[in-house]
Amino acid sequence: MHKIATIVLLLFVSFGSLAQSQIADSTASAKPKKNYDFNVMPYISYNRTLDFMFGAIPMMMYRTDKNDTISPKSLSGMSAIYTTNKSYFICSFNKLHFDEDKWRAQVFLMTGNKNAQFFMDDFDSGEFYDYGTKTTLISVSGLRKIFKSFYTGLGYSYAHYDTTYQDDVQPASSTHTNGLQLIMLYDTRDAVYYPTTGNKIRARWISYPEWFGNAVDANKIISEYNTYYPMRDKKDVLAARFAGKFGLGNIAFEQQVTIGGNDIRGYSEGKYRGDGLMAIQGEYRYNFQKRMGVVGFAGVATIYGSDTPSFDWKLYPGAGVGYRYRAFKNEKFNVGLDGAVGKGDWGIYFRIGEAF
Repeated sequence: MHKIATIVLLLFVSFGSLAQSQIADSTASAKPKKNYDFNVMPYISYNRTLDFMFGAIPMMMYRTDKNDTISPKSLSGMSAIYTTNKSYFICSFNKLHFDEDKWRAQVFLMTGNKNAQFFMDDFDSGEFYDYGTKTTLISVSGLRKIFKSFYTGLGYSYAHYDTTYQDDVQPASSTHTNGLQLIMLYDTRDAVYYPTTGNKIRARWISYPEWFGNAVDANKIISEYNTYYPMRDKKDVLAARFAGKFGLGNIAFEQQVTIGGNDIRGYSEGKYRGDGLMAIQGEYRYNFQKRMGVVGFAGVATIYGSDTPSFDWKLYPGAGVGYRYRAFKNEKFNVGLDGAVGKGDWGIYFRIGEAF
């Protein structure tokens, strides 16, 4: 864990040095215009599985080339979170834009110990069982613009899991995966962090072949379609999203998807879990001040490949409201808190950026 935490810290510091070095040479005025915005946001949330969560999230926006005014600003940040059920997470997230937005890259590193639960059918009745997973994740990807608004690229992801289960309902496991990604993106949004118009269509094929160090062959297709409409004289935004996550082949327990999070908010018990998920939702973003706003959202999801067959292909609705606060002075980028209810469940979510 210490090695991964050190890597994360060095990565974040390196991006901080990059942004600061770009303004150090400026002698044109006593107060040169900063090439970066920096902020530290507190993290406070609650989850029915993880209980109370608290931590800190330092974030920075900057231009990789101060003369490049076409590329969106890049974003680098860290998060350190601890929960009252003794889970913890340390991660670094980076979204980078280069060369007048002809190139885009993402780098994500995370280590943590998640104490959670899953639902399992017994012979008499189903119930929740606790499990703990020590996880290390590394993901890198790069995209190149092929023609206007269309990007394609490759990615790599590594994951290592050590999982134990309550009462040994399943045998303890230690697994790792190496994933190769083919990524396609069509992006006509007017802004990457807070779009008010346009579309984002992204598809990723992730392959876990045996010849690449995986125990079994598996594949995942992750797709999304987001669209945005300006409202109230462009002060507000109406956003809609379809998401599909499709597991093919031998999907490991840790690779399965659960209803909750971005698709669909309102589920935090981890009950509805399967090999694949489809969800559709809408959200209205009402901005009542320059740096503050509220959102209202609703949607419905379904899953397949559940270990509890009666959960497959049922409809699971979710709806809720949230608060937004603009984290940076010079860029429309929000953080916030959402509360949502689902089918016999509910959840509270801290947001870094919009849900979609």
